[in-house]
Amino acid sequence: MAQALQPNTAGSLFASDGKTHPLPDILMAVTLVLGLLSFITAFFPGLHLLTSWAGLVGILTGAYGQWVSVTTRERFGLVLGLGASGIGLLIGMSNGGLFGGLF
Repeated sequence: MAQALQPNTAGSLFASDGKTHPLPDILMAVTLVLGLLSFITAFFPGLHLLTSWAGLVGILTGAYGQWVSVTTRERFGLVLGLGASGIGLLIGMSNGGLFGGLF
């Protein structure tokens, strides 16, 4: 009887409560992609504009995603993306910043 009350999460990768969460899932994916982009391009000082902007947008997207997230899986992916975005943003800022010395 108790097993019938538990949701079936076997077919769902992102929702651990058995419901669909399209907005938090999209925000998580965008945050992870921007974080990965920002982290990888941080190794190339000439790409500091791309690194900085991808990191900044990744942090903003991840912060909103944390606000609307529902499940632990979503939050886990968002924290990974936020960390990578933050590292990329900081390294990009140290290499030239958001505007590349224009201001």
